Amino acid sequence: MKTSLQILLVAGARPNFMKIVPLFRTAKTVDSLSCKIVHTGQHYDYEMSQAFFDDLELPKPDFFLDAGSGSHAVQTGKIMTAFEEVVQVEQPDWVVVVGDVNSTLACSIVAKKEQIKVAHVEAGLRSRDMAMPEEINRMVTDTLSDLFFVTEQSGVDNLLQEGKPEKAIHLVGHVMIDNLFFQLEQLKTNNVQAMSTHALKQQHPAYGFMTLHRPSNVDAERVFRGIAEALNSIAEDLTLFFPVHPRTRKMMDRFKIKFSDNIICLDPLGFRESLYLWKDARVVLTDSGGLQEETTGLGIPCVTIRENTERPITIEMGSNVLAGTSTQGIVDAFHQSMEQKLDGRIPPLWDGRAAERIWQILQQWI
Repeated sequence: MKTSLQILLVAGARPNFMKIVPLFRTAKTVDSLSCKIVHTGQHYDYEMSQAFFDDLELPKPDFFLDAGSGSHAVQTGKIMTAFEEVVQVEQPDWVVVVGDVNSTLACSIVAKKEQIKVAHVEAGLRSRDMAMPEEINRMVTDTLSDLFFVTEQSGVDNLLQEGKPEKAIHLVGHVMIDNLFFQLEQLKTNNVQAMSTHALKQQHPAYGFMTLHRPSNVDAERVFRGIAEALNSIAEDLTLFFPVHPRTRKMMDRFKIKFSDNIICLDPLGFRESLYLWKDARVVLTDSGGLQEETTGLGIPCVTIRENTERPITIEMGSNVLAGTSTQGIVDAFHQSMEQKLDGRIPPLWDGRAAERIWQILQQWI
């Protein structure tokens, strides 16, 4: 006989790990919850998965599905097949999925076909760009979910417009910010002098931080060259630290794209060492959804190298400038970001307690 709610908490790709860690940490303090981690293996490279579990102090997953690489269809199919076996054995009360990656979609489909309730953390975000695989994942996952945990008001509005029941929609804040605040506290007690980037940071008291990995930005040579030209121009004014994603490194080599000497290319970094750099940056240039939110949480100027964003709250708060992907657009957005006066506004409920709210609501949902 079950004495507590049985939860499967799904993580598949790098952004998921940052979102599940506060959920798992909080669940351990609640007697009425039994939470197991399912790692789908969507990010199969050690640097992009296991290293993150270590860095974020997550335990070894209870289940590792080893999905690996492949097209969207192949990867989704592998995850569904493996996760079905887990669900049939475990028979959880809830499957909790986070974000918008293929694992989110795949595990939601399996759970619903097995008559298991699905809770979607970071529900309701929309870019309106159906060329983005993540947008398809978000929309289908929200079609299947029973509970919607939302980070910002736009998510609530989107879900209501799509006909989701109001009683199932909960604005709870953002677990990504929970993790961010926790990691900031950890940095205070860490020996940062031992970090591989400590000397670099001391050598460059004023710097920017950049990430670039989205397929639409790096897989097309013309787009990638235009972005690189903009970043090289910006680097004439400000040194940039650039931890290079494996996908981006591969495309740099393929297209023979060269970055300025003032763009210091680094190996991929763990979350904490990445945070150690960008938290003190003059500006962050990125195509990452998570960094848009994290910089907003700390009030750091951000330039988003994309044509759209499903996170409009970051622009409303004034910390994020949407640049597009043209060379001139990125350079102009950089200068706008440098001149913009930030007033320290933080979105409602981005206070580090989203995971607590999520578990409280889920326990009440019978």
